[in-house]
Amino acid sequence: MRITRYYKTDRGQRLGASRHALKASREPVHVTTGDVVRVMRGDDKGKEGKVIRVYHKTGRITVEGINIVKKHRRARTAEEQSAIVEMAAPIAASNVMLIDPQSGKPTRVRARTDKDGTKERIAVKSGQSIARNR
Repeated sequence: MRITRYYKTDRGQRLGASRHALKASREPVHVTTGDVVRVMRGDDKGKEGKVIRVYHKTGRITVEGINIVKKHRRARTAEEQSAIVEMAAPIAASNVMLIDPQSGKPTRVRARTDKDGTKERIAVKSGQSIARNR
């Protein structure tokens, strides 16, 4: 007769908790939607554009007019026609710098907490406050 063994599993953790933590993790991104940024590295180096979308899971951003790729779009209805559409693809957020509101040059960003507890972004070059455009 075979003796069945019961192995102890890690019952303290919820099943799949480690996988959930990996999927729920976010990359810190220094820009938000609506910011004007300049591309510092890559094919579009030197170009400026507005941030359309921020992907927090991957640490990438989509900038208007930057990293334009061609996408083959299939017709979804009988009246619609298939086409090759140009669209902005995401780039790494580390390859862009925020534009200083005072001088118009790229700058690093520092965070400062006011006396009332609100957090604001400060341009390192000029010390000016950068408004959040949401």
